[in-house]
Amino acid sequence: MKHYDFVVLGAGPAGRRAAIQAAKLGRSALVVDDRSKVGGVSVHTGTIPSKTLRETALNLSGWRERAFYGQGYRTRDKIEPGDLNQRIGKTFDYEVSVLEHQFARNGVETVNGRGSFIGANRIAIETDIDGKVTHDEVEASKMLISVGTRPHRPAHIPFNDHNVLDSDTFILKPRMPRSLTVVGAGVIGLEYATIFSALDIPITLIEPRERLLEFMDAEIVEHLVHSMRERGITLRLGCSLSHVHFSESGNPICQLADGRLIGSEMVLFAAGREGATSGLNLAACGLEADKRGRLEVDRKTFQTANPNIYAAGDVIGFPSLASTSMEQGRAVACHAFGNPIEADDQAPPYGVYAVPELSSVGMTENDAREAGISYECGIARFRETSRGHIMGLESGILKLICDRETRKLIGVHVIGEGASELVHIGQAVLNLGGTIDYFVENSFNYPTLAEGYKVAALDLWNRLEVRAARPEKPCEDSGSGESLSEGPQRSAA
Repeated sequence: MKHYDFVVLGAGPAGRRAAIQAAKLGRSALVVDDRSKVGGVSVHTGTIPSKTLRETALNLSGWRERAFYGQGYRTRDKIEPGDLNQRIGKTFDYEVSVLEHQFARNGVETVNGRGSFIGANRIAIETDIDGKVTHDEVEASKMLISVGTRPHRPAHIPFNDHNVLDSDTFILKPRMPRSLTVVGAGVIGLEYATIFSALDIPITLIEPRERLLEFMDAEIVEHLVHSMRERGITLRLGCSLSHVHFSESGNPICQLADGRLIGSEMVLFAAGREGATSGLNLAACGLEADKRGRLEVDRKTFQTANPNIYAAGDVIGFPSLASTSMEQGRAVACHAFGNPIEADDQAPPYGVYAVPELSSVGMTENDAREAGISYECGIARFRETSRGHIMGLESGILKLICDRETRKLIGVHVIGEGASELVHIGQAVLNLGGTIDYFVENSFNYPTLAEGYKVAALDLWNRLEVRAARPEKPCEDSGSGESLSEGPQRSAA
């Protein structure tokens, strides 16, 4: 039986980063993944293909140019499924080749097979090559479970992988339905609903909760909801799905708990995911997953109840981001082999690649209120910046939240073009303990959307100065962000 220092189950962001880090520390590492290619959910059915689909849809539809050329503007008159699949396929091949090269360069071994526990430090691996099934066993000093998640598929939903699909089957071969009903307005559901809306496909979105994206700032989410309604997306919030049946023509019909019927050519069920742990035989190593297949870990070391077995990535739950999963994987390898790193207590950025994008870091207004922080907000609207006007942006805002007493930046929230890129400027200032004065006192390239940080900071500065000058008689705020006090003023340039 072959022995490794480190065996990783799952080749997604957490697994690959952990294996490579272990190899860099001079340890032997093996990655076992049951897919035909490395990359995990992120590369096969998650982050990479969905974001590639988004970019393809926006480019082919001419979405970004419609403010100038009209809502009827199209880059291509007719968009076929092959147009969507072509770019996804090219991106997939590139990502896989990069990962394979990284594994080879660092001496990490990989096996395409199904791994399961047969002991606290032993793994059975079943491989199927051209119909020939083989079984091997390996043992390891340390192990990492990073198998990711799979779509939640309730028994009462008639999935058929044709016109009632989950998010994995939906992205494998994306089509262009005449109409689409999306069940579940979490991150995945919102992304696909707004992407296909940009392709001018009628969308109905069903969500049992009254509010979308509860972990994000309410004002930012309000802008998203307004944008969706303006584009004709039908929102059925506070409504739960009772069941799905089919019309005489074979099209699915969703019946809501209140009796309403929603017909469409296709239904995408995107209401939750569960840990892909059912085939791991966790009992053999003394572990047990929760009812959604997720594992409990020490959030500082990522150790499970068995200290030699770690878990990281989506399989341990929130925040379930590729970026945080990578850092978790690196932390696992460092801790496992005597090079522990400090737990990252800095605020990570969140990104929702809907149309428009949303991204945030730090506290929301609600977080600040619950923490008892006296705070203030400043806003910059993309359409009021020169770069935004050049780009034809009609919507989008950048919002800063600061502590009124210390002027420290405590939250950054962005919705609009490039939000997931812009947020990193605020992330750096926030995590380094900076104040809004950084944005006021430093110059930004002009014209850029990043200049919105200065506009929002000046808005904040003026609000803070007005309140400080006359605390006994609060000034009525016109909403323009300007004040009568002395201080930095917005330049007409």
